[in-house]
Amino acid sequence: MNIFKRIFVFLCLVIIIQLNLCPSSYAHKSQSTEFYHQIWQLVRDNYYDPNFHGVNWKQYEHKYDKQIKSMADAYRYSNYMLSSLEDPYTRLLDPSAYGDESDAIDSKVVGIGINIQQSKADGSLVITRTLEDSPAYEAGLKEDDVLISIDNHNAVGLNPEQAAELIRGAAGTKLDVVVRRQNTNLAFNIERRQITIHPVTAKKISDDIGYIQLSTFISGDAAKEFKNALNKLSSTKGIILDLRSNPGGLLSNAFKIASMLLPQGNIVTTISRTDCATNYTSGKCLTDMPIVVLVDEESASASEILAGALKDNSRALIVGTRTYGKGLVQEINQLPGGAAVHITVSKYLTPSGLDINKIGISPDVVVQNKAEQLATAKQYLTQQIAYRNHNNTSLANTAVAIK
Repeated sequence: MNIFKRIFVFLCLVIIIQLNLCPSSYAHKSQSTEFYHQIWQLVRDNYYDPNFHGVNWKQYEHKYDKQIKSMADAYRYSNYMLSSLEDPYTRLLDPSAYGDESDAIDSKVVGIGINIQQSKADGSLVITRTLEDSPAYEAGLKEDDVLISIDNHNAVGLNPEQAAELIRGAAGTKLDVVVRRQNTNLAFNIERRQITIHPVTAKKISDDIGYIQLSTFISGDAAKEFKNALNKLSSTKGIILDLRSNPGGLLSNAFKIASMLLPQGNIVTTISRTDCATNYTSGKCLTDMPIVVLVDEESASASEILAGALKDNSRALIVGTRTYGKGLVQEINQLPGGAAVHITVSKYLTPSGLDINKIGISPDVVVQNKAEQLATAKQYLTQQIAYRNHNNTSLANTAVAIK
């Protein structure tokens, strides 16, 4: 199963996992009809907007009963029903797609090792990252390459999920990919293989400054790897946290990582149809080093929760461009037969009360160029480190004078 599907199915998602199995009380209905009705009930009971975006949800309860004769029909009409909400995040996943999603959470996938996202400007599929030591990296695919064709199928106009269907295949099989790079089309023949996803990359970029890139929140190992990264960089005096092109993932990872960086404060407030809950730090902050967070227009969902929490609590300087603007939370509901449905169950507010949906988070310092974003972060941290060193020296001298 392909890494495209696993990573990019989570574009702009914050996810809560919940299992919902078919109740035995519906055994008298056909499997296909019950499948449709279970989805209808889950949306009726859990969708965050009690007005269903102006849709008369009741009308869909039995609207397609006569047309549903098979599971293929059930999928088709369930998709018709869900599309009426005009909510791209409330959607049905077939068993293959849900399997991909589960594998992504487990951090082990079969694919070529790239991140893709759909451009807001023209709908094209753009590579935002190639994983190190992956088949794509070794073949020469690069960030900002635009997908033109996948195994001789035109990729123009496809969404990430449709592209994943074409890219998916068994380990050891070959994939033909054509990309556009600076007005030139380039062809690649790449072999799929199993890849272990490491969502965190950590390194020193100077003696005093550490760099942590967090590429996704979907991996179940994200928080653990982030903690290990902080330990690895404990000898540094400032941290650059790179959330650029991070499409989000598990809400729990955002909470855990925020608690590692925030000594106190509100992380996020979620508002469902029936409840309003504020999540606070755990009180287990691991570092007080100054932090700069890098963001861009593809930093979404859990990335925005973390960036918003650090910004609103004055814990970090946010540098880059305005983020994606996805302020909704989805719940994964498992269905019979291995399928699942994502349902938007709440919206969220940053600690300052900001609803960032379709708006995004505005950086403290707007910098368009990626290289300049990194340079700005380094400059700011150098100044902060020098300021701290000066103050610590002054305090030490004062203490000596008092003695």
